[in-house]
Parts: sequence; structure tokens; C-alpha cells
Amino acid sequence: MLAIRMRTRRRKAVAFATAAALTVLAVPALTASPATATTEPPATAAATVTATATATAANSDYDSTYYKNAIGKTGTALKSSLHTIISSQTKLSYSAVWDALKATDQDPNNSNNVILLYSGVSRSKSLNGGNTGNWNREHVWAKSHGDFGTSTGPGTDIHHLRPTDVQVNSVRGNKDFDNGGSAVANGGGSLTDSDSFEPRNAVKGDVARMILYMAVRYEGGDGWADLEPNNNVNNGSNPYMGRLSVLKAWNEQDPPDAFEQRRNQVIHDSYQHNRNPFIDHPEWVEAIW
Repeated sequence: MLAIRMRTRRRKAVAFATAAALTVLAVPALTASPATATTEPPATAAATVTATATATAANSDYDSTYYKNAIGKTGTALKSSLHTIISSQTKLSYSAVWDALKATDQDPNNSNNVILLYSGVSRSKSLNGGNTGNWNREHVWAKSHGDFGTSTGPGTDIHHLRPTDVQVNSVRGNKDFDNGGSAVANGGGSLTDSDSFEPRNAVKGDVARMILYMAVRYEGGDGWADLEPNNNVNNGSNPYMGRLSVLKAWNEQDPPDAFEQRRNQVIHDSYQHNRNPFIDHPEWVEAIW
């Protein structure tokens, strides 16, 4: 059994390494992003390989600097090391999040717009607000799951705050993530049922990596709840988010693309000065969970 596990891990490591050798793409360039103003179709096999290569190759320089104390570790040791690394950050006010999202989620094809997470629609930056037709600040880790609200800290961490259509955001509410359900109106292919939400295929991995970033960043030692993924839905106000098995599958199904990578870079360079390690190293999801 141990030998089987080791061979499985080696195959995953080789897959990521092989993908990294296929292409090198400069992260910060807006024109490199594949995001569009309309709903994106499921990724093809070729696109998946290219996206994985982009994620691994473009961030390898951080292994000898930012991630140097995490390299080579697995399990709880890796999680602990990454927590220490990413906890060094600049914190934003909730009002400052508006302008930050206009930069992090800018439409690569129209600098006046942002790309909405769940629907994939390109919408004017000026239409931020709370009315129908506006976009607002979605907490991907629902703020009621841990009761942190919009307070500076987890409530304003832009690694999991994204622009979304007001009505689609309302449909998602504070539901856990899982597969299945009925189509969400104007949701770009997103689905929902009574206790869960499934985002469109093009951002399934993005959602997974944001949730798992929050689980590593907020461990209960800074006055906030210890946020953890679990394999449930209907977590309510508990500091948990599910469904972990599905999030892990989404991480593999939808590797980081250029839009997600650029976003990580902008947050690091211009706002919080920390990174989402699972965008740089998506294989660390399996190494920890």
C-alpha cells in the first residue's frame, strides 16, 4: 500500500514538472490573461496542460526566496511553514477593497472593466455597488463561516474577495461548495441547490485555491477563528467550508491560468505583499490534504 501511494505521488510530481517544462509566460502582463467578457467553456486538455505549466514555471523563482522555508516539506509541517510565510501581510480596510479589486480583477481586454468571478462577465469598474446590474465584493470563504464579517483581517483579505454580480452573489449566499444543482440565472454556467454552490468550470480551481489559502492563513492564533475545510455542506456559522474532496478535485481539474497568476502577483506587489501558495504550487494541496 505504501509503495502504491509513493508511486502515485511521484506520478503527480512528474506531471507538474513536465507541464512546467512546456511553456514560460510572464505573469504580470494583462494581455496574457485568457479571461473573456463572456462565459468561458470548460477547459480543454491542452489548455489545462498549458495553464499548469504557466503556474509552475512562472513562479519557480520564489522557491529560493519567499518559499525557501517550505520547500521539501509535506503535511502539517508544510501547512505550518506556509502559514508563517503568508501571515506577513499588509491589511486593507473594507472600503479599500473596492479599488484593489478594480486592479486585481481588471479585464485584460478592457482596462475600464473587471471580470466577474462566477458569471465570467466583463462589467464596468464604475458599476460597483449593491443594486441590480452592479458588482459587489464576494467573500469566497463566506464571512459567516467563522463570524469575521467585514472586519480588517479575513473580512478584507483580497486573496478571497472577488467582484461578482450582485444577484449571483445573493444566490450563492453563504453556501458551501459542491457539485450539482440547477443553473443560476446569469451565472455563466454556475449551479446551485439548497445547500451548495458550484461555480462555472473556468474558475472551479480558483475557488478551491482561495478556500485553501484561507485555511492556511487563518489558524486561530491572531484573534480570528481557525478556518478549516471539511467534507460537509450545511456548515452554517461554523468556521468550516466544504466540500474538501470536491475542492481538491477542482484544484486538479482547473489549474491556475494567467489571469489567476497575474492576480496573485498584483496582490503581492501592490497590496497585501503576500501570496496564495496554491496558485504558485497547486500540488501542495495534495501534499497537505
